[in-house]
Amino acid sequence: MNPLFDQRRYLIPFRSGLLPQIFTGVLVIGGGVAGLRAALAAAERGAEVILLTKGPFEQTATAWAQGGVAAALEPGDTFESHVQDTLTAGAGLCDRDVVQMVVEEGAERVRELFEWGMRVDAGDDGKPTPGIEGGHSARRIYHAGGDSTGAEIQRLLTERVRAHAAIRVFEKCFALDLVTPSDEPGSPVMGAITHHPRYGLQMIWARSTILASGGAGGVYRETTNPPQATADGLAMAYRAGAEIADAAFVQFHPTALYLAGAPRLLISEAIRGEGAHLVDTSGHRFMRDVHELGELAPRDVVSQAIVRQMHKQGGRHVWLDCRHIERFAERFPGIASRLKQFELDPQRDAIPVHPAAHYTIGGVRTDADGRTSVPGLYAAGEAACTGLHGANRLASNSLLEGLVFGDRAGRKATNGNGFTSGGGGAPSSPPVPIVSDIRPSDHAELDLADVRSSLRSAMWRNAGLVRNGPRLTDLAEMLGFWAKYTLDKIFDEPMGWETQNLLLAGAIIARSAAWREESRGCHVRDDCTGTDDAFCAHDAWRRGRDEPTRTPVGEALVS
Repeated sequence: MNPLFDQRRYLIPFRSGLLPQIFTGVLVIGGGVAGLRAALAAAERGAEVILLTKGPFEQTATAWAQGGVAAALEPGDTFESHVQDTLTAGAGLCDRDVVQMVVEEGAERVRELFEWGMRVDAGDDGKPTPGIEGGHSARRIYHAGGDSTGAEIQRLLTERVRAHAAIRVFEKCFALDLVTPSDEPGSPVMGAITHHPRYGLQMIWARSTILASGGAGGVYRETTNPPQATADGLAMAYRAGAEIADAAFVQFHPTALYLAGAPRLLISEAIRGEGAHLVDTSGHRFMRDVHELGELAPRDVVSQAIVRQMHKQGGRHVWLDCRHIERFAERFPGIASRLKQFELDPQRDAIPVHPAAHYTIGGVRTDADGRTSVPGLYAAGEAACTGLHGANRLASNSLLEGLVFGDRAGRKATNGNGFTSGGGGAPSSPPVPIVSDIRPSDHAELDLADVRSSLRSAMWRNAGLVRNGPRLTDLAEMLGFWAKYTLDKIFDEPMGWETQNLLLAGAIIARSAAWREESRGCHVRDDCTGTDDAFCAHDAWRRGRDEPTRTPVGEALVS
């Protein structure tokens, strides 16, 4: 990775003492399921909380999530079955203790949602009716509105956060960087410098900071993620000295709508759970030749099978055949409505689909309570890497992870760090003065839109579904070139900051993928086609370090 990526500690120059000062006990960065649940957990334990979101709550990855939330609640289902399904999907890289904890506590967190008033899909008897999705051996996926589970969880948790007297919400507020008393990795996080379109730059000082800022799907040209998924949390954590683990693992959802000029609309796994078929250009159901679970195989298996089938037949997509599913529009109203915008009727037309970047499995390295390698900093949800997903995430475990780790991180963030039972732990004055001195660059300029477009295309082509060493080496050189003319600049608006974050995230992903000389889960290399026991470990990268820290599977990610 080009040394330029390790040289920039902050995105902008500033003097903390000259900016407006805001104080809180716990700062939560991110407004999806993990951030909302973390804010509630911290506030319930007496902390003063600020929750900031980059965009509106309706634009989080949680709000966009069509699939359900997995929990072993039904008679005949067991925690152990859910654990085993997760371990199988994770291809040998899951930490079993973490999986066990999430499955068991997750059941309680889902019951909690039901008690709080989640509008879960139910049968005639009023009881929740779970479905089945890829990789699961039992019907344990709970949905809302057929294909609007994430939006319903977002609504429910957002309402509770807004109603809590101890939580202040800063909406449409961009977190530029985590602040530390020195630039050395390991220096404790004391809050963040943020930008609000109305109030400008602000210093938010906090005894504990929780990153729940989502993933890095925006680094790829083809993605199902919302536009604000630009790896901001991953990038700011890396600049602050936190370790980033398992970055090579990016999950590609098998079925995104593939139409020229159309966004890559996710076609929920729940549709395959209800019997939809994947067929090639000749109408052949090729997944039956690939895996005993057919279309319900784990996502990495299905995505790779689609790519192989396209290469074999020379097409640009395969087809998802839902025409035999009765009452499609009633069962999946959101998807049916969106498909109608493109004159597609799933009861009449097969849907053209192609894999797209969907979920960032790697992230800020944490332990089972969300603690990172940097004091004062916690992470939860897609921004974190906990050891739960291993090398490939099991369907519908992401909302579950956000609920469990959001709750755990929120509770842990209120332990110690100067918290008091009465005052919520907010500092009363700035702990230290912080100065970021960045000189204007004399280098030539590149158009930001061009850099962003080229970056996303290069990542898709060279660090996408199939990778190899030479291409990853070339990709690193491309990213270094763009970095030379982008990371040296000082920008004053989110487009520039996001582009700088995307470049850094792309470089981290490419470096991890080049290091991992094997194929495992959703990381596939055509020059290293099998798994290698030498890489049955978590790789963690930190600013200023050329080699990763290797943690064997099953050992604590953060000691």
